[in-house]
Amino acid sequence: MNVLILAANGQIARIVENRILNEDQFKDVKLTLGLRHAQRMESTADNDRVKVVEADLGNAKQINEALKEQDLVFTAVVDHDRHNAPTKNVIVGAKANGVERIISTSLLGLYDEVPGKFGEWNHQMVDNGLPAAIHADELLAQSGINYTTLRLPWLNDRNEVKYSITHRHEEYVGVSGSRQSIADVVLKIIADPSFVVNDSIGIADPATQGNDRPVY
Repeated sequence: MNVLILAANGQIARIVENRILNEDQFKDVKLTLGLRHAQRMESTADNDRVKVVEADLGNAKQINEALKEQDLVFTAVVDHDRHNAPTKNVIVGAKANGVERIISTSLLGLYDEVPGKFGEWNHQMVDNGLPAAIHADELLAQSGINYTTLRLPWLNDRNEVKYSITHRHEEYVGVSGSRQSIADVVLKIIADPSFVVNDSIGIADPATQGNDRPVY
């Protein structure tokens, strides 16, 4: 299986990459790591299962080139562009190259699905980024490509994998979660591309439900 990770130098992306390269269940996965400045990950390219490429999400030509011969693409950054160039470039490139699976990173609160005082606070905090994130999710849903939108909680660096998943029309459960947990969901999709396919999922530690601020 060939997997492209865009914005590959991010913290969650790095966890995903490390687990793919070190866990037996992913031994047949080959990685292409795309990022704006490829030299940042030169050391990773020493692995014969890894290729590092220049791939700025705003550059349609670079994204199209990176998507060649890929089976799955994980965009490890939220699309905050008011024209949604990153999402549009991934969709167009995926269609042109026959890529059948997209995983896209997004925000909690796309559908007013976050309850209570925390939901009100979260909406205020992410308000500027919501229109672009909502439209990116709509573009993916309308693309005809198998996709998953990951609605991330407020993240922490706890060394734990602990989360529950909520679906598009369900109330969001939890306020925070670990980067390790988000990476675990991405890896489950890579291991089984039918997992949470064509859905927008909320991911958080259910033990943080009821808090009115993030838990770090």
